[in-house]
Amino acid sequence: MVLLKEVYVDPSLEANPIVQRIRQGLNHLPWHSRADLDRVIQELLSFHADPCGAGKHILLIRPFQGRLVKNCPGTMNHICCNYKIINVVTNCPMDCSYCILQSYLNNPCVTFYPEFAEVFREIEEIIEKHPHRIFRFGTGELGDSLILDGIVGFADEAIPFFAAKKNAILELKTKSAEVDHLLFLNHRGRTVVSWSLNPLRIIEEEEHLAAPLGERLQAARLCADAGYPVGFHFDPLIYYPGWEDDYRTVVDLLFEHIEPRQVMWVSLGGLRYPPFLKQVAQERFPGSRIFSGELIPGEDGKLRYLKPIRVEMYQRMVSWLRAYDGGLFIYLCMERADVWQEVFGSTPGNTEGLNRRFEECVVRFMKGVQ
Repeated sequence: MVLLKEVYVDPSLEANPIVQRIRQGLNHLPWHSRADLDRVIQELLSFHADPCGAGKHILLIRPFQGRLVKNCPGTMNHICCNYKIINVVTNCPMDCSYCILQSYLNNPCVTFYPEFAEVFREIEEIIEKHPHRIFRFGTGELGDSLILDGIVGFADEAIPFFAAKKNAILELKTKSAEVDHLLFLNHRGRTVVSWSLNPLRIIEEEEHLAAPLGERLQAARLCADAGYPVGFHFDPLIYYPGWEDDYRTVVDLLFEHIEPRQVMWVSLGGLRYPPFLKQVAQERFPGSRIFSGELIPGEDGKLRYLKPIRVEMYQRMVSWLRAYDGGLFIYLCMERADVWQEVFGSTPGNTEGLNRRFEECVVRFMKGVQ
C-alpha cells in the first residue's frame, strides 16, 4: 500500500502466518522488529509536529490486550443500534478532517492485531449464548474495513466464517474502493459491504485520501453484482448553504448504480464531535469550514447541530431515499427518541427496540436472497 512507509512488528508475532503473508505483501517497505512498540508511539507523539498525520504512514503489528470483540459504546440517552465492534485494525491511512480518532486515540499509528482465531472464538461465544437472536458485527468503527484488507486479509477468513452462521452477519464499512479481493468469496449473503457517502465537495475538501464518490459507487455496484447486500451511511451529514442540492445529487447517483432491493440499510447521522476535536482538526486542516457552523453541546457533551437543523436534514434525506423505495430500512445514528418521532412519526423507543427492527430487517432481506 503506497500510503504506508514502514512497518513495526512485535517479535512474538513474526512467525504468525498472517504476519508472514503481510510481510510478503509489504516487502518493499522497511520492516522493524521491536519489542518496545509503545516507545515508537511515544517518540512519534513527542517529537513529530503532526503525529496524527505521521502515524498514518506507519503500520504497527502487535498483540491485542483484552477482548477483541466489544459492544458499541453508544451514547447515554440516545438510541444505539447495538452493534458489535471487531477490533482488528485501529486508525487508517485516510485522513478525514472530522475523524474523531484524531482526538482520542493515544496511538496515532495504523495498528493491526492478527489474532483472527481469537476474534472468531469470541464471536462464537456471543452468538451461541443467544441462538434465537441475530447479531451484527463490524470492523469499521475504529478504522476503515477495506483500505488495507487486501494486505491484512481479514475478510478472506471472516466472510466464509460468517457465511456458515445462522444468527450473525458481518458488515465491512469503508470509504475506499478496494473490493476486488471480495468478489469471488463464498459469502451466502451474510456479509454486508457498506460505504460512507458525502457530496463531491465534502469528499474533495474534507475526506483526504479517501476514494472519490464515483469509485465508491462503482465498487458498491461490483459487490452488489457479486450478490453481497450493500449498505450506505450518510454520516456525518454536514450542513452548509446548498447542502440540499448536493445531498440529493448523491442519493440520485446512488440509485443510478444500485437497485434499492440490493440495499440492506441506510444510516443517517448529523455531524457531531467532542469539543476538543475542533482545535485538533483546525490545526491540522486550517482550510476546513465544517467546524464554523452553529453547533451546541448535547447531553453527551458532543457538539451537534441544533435539533431543528438535524430534523430537517433527516426528513429531507428520508424523503429522497424513500422516493426510490418506500420500504427502505433507514435508521438514525445516536439520536434521541424525540428526534426519531419527528423524522419518522414513530420511534423504536430504545436501543433494544432498534435492535429488534434490525433483526426483522435482516430476516426479511435473507429470505429474499435464499
